[in-house]
Amino acid sequence: MFTGIIEATGRLSAIRPQGGDLTVTISSDELDFSDVKLGDSIASNGVCLTVTALNKHSFNADLSSETLAHTLFAKYQLGQRINLEKALLPTTRMGGHLVSGHVDGVTQVVKLEQSGRAWHIWLALPKHLAPYIATKGSVTVDGISLTVNELTADAFRLTIVPHTAQHTTVAELTLGSKVHLEVDVIARYLERLLNKDSAAASGGVSMALLAQRGFL
Repeated sequence: MFTGIIEATGRLSAIRPQGGDLTVTISSDELDFSDVKLGDSIASNGVCLTVTALNKHSFNADLSSETLAHTLFAKYQLGQRINLEKALLPTTRMGGHLVSGHVDGVTQVVKLEQSGRAWHIWLALPKHLAPYIATKGSVTVDGISLTVNELTADAFRLTIVPHTAQHTTVAELTLGSKVHLEVDVIARYLERLLNKDSAAASGGVSMALLAQRGFL
């Protein structure tokens, strides 16, 4: 598990095809690898990767066909900048929210607006993820824990403060840029619990179901 608070950025420094899979090397002079061991997890642009080899300033990870099919890694080029976060510890401050590192979908930037020193970024709202995204709720974008500040039928707005822009890859986004999206894991489990007796019939959380279960 992770928190969505990016510790450092790195670069994709090697890509090696392995049959239908890939082995990648991600390098970073900013991330402290001194406490990383083989088999540990590092969220890389929001994707939970397992460390298979380790050097002083880099690590290797294997990307299965499943990962390649559901993330943007198959389209990344050498030099791609990557947000990095090591797995949380019991003593970690929960500055963001609980993040699993399992990408739910890919979306794209549809609007950029400057507001003082901050930026408003609008992302397209995938229909299959719409029930899990709420105003003032949390969402993970390329591994970054962010707050949904506005929501419409087909898009949602994030506000990026200068610190986030300076310490992550978000400042590099432009119109049409594609990003990894992970919804709040608690929303997913809540839906499963509420629908455990009628998952096939319901298809999702509804106002009627919430009222029936005592939430309204």
